[in-house]
Amino acid sequence: MPPVSARDLKLPPNMVSLARIPLAVLFPFVIVSPGAAFAVLLAAALTDVVDGYLARKNNQVTALGAIIDPIADKTFAVTVVVTLIVTKMLPLWAVPALLVREIFELPLVLWVLATRRSRDKSTVKASANVLGKLATVIQFGAVMSALAWPEALHTLLGLAALAGAFAGIAYWVRALRQMKRAPEPVGE
Repeated sequence: MPPVSARDLKLPPNMVSLARIPLAVLFPFVIVSPGAAFAVLLAAALTDVVDGYLARKNNQVTALGAIIDPIADKTFAVTVVVTLIVTKMLPLWAVPALLVREIFELPLVLWVLATRRSRDKSTVKASANVLGKLATVIQFGAVMSALAWPEALHTLLGLAALAGAFAGIAYWVRALRQMKRAPEPVGE
């Protein structure tokens, strides 16, 4: 993947990813209207699907996109969770269930960043896997149920925690396999 370029900001997949930021800003203001809040959540979910699809389909996968997408994801997710907790639509205990995947992945991301300097550029690709995508869908379902179907919240939060844990473990397994295959640096 080529280095980060400001020109890549204008590529459609990256612009779609960036659209989640204003949606995150909008969400706390529309929370008083469940229909509008649901629409914003749905729009954010669609941008999360469409950006990756466009990037792969049009061969526009970029280093900048690899930075923008997770930042937009986390910005939107944190805004939604904080808003739902402040409005008492989501219990505080739900936060770990929604963040379990990130808790698993944070050490991996830090490890990759630390080892990337001393290894070949092909070190580890931390792109989404099927379990990660499933965990995201279940997390969106849990958040949407907080708005529309609170009775299902406990079940969906449990599923979100399980899917998140499995996704986090899958990221680690894949990263460890890639690290084993990565060539050792010469002359260090």
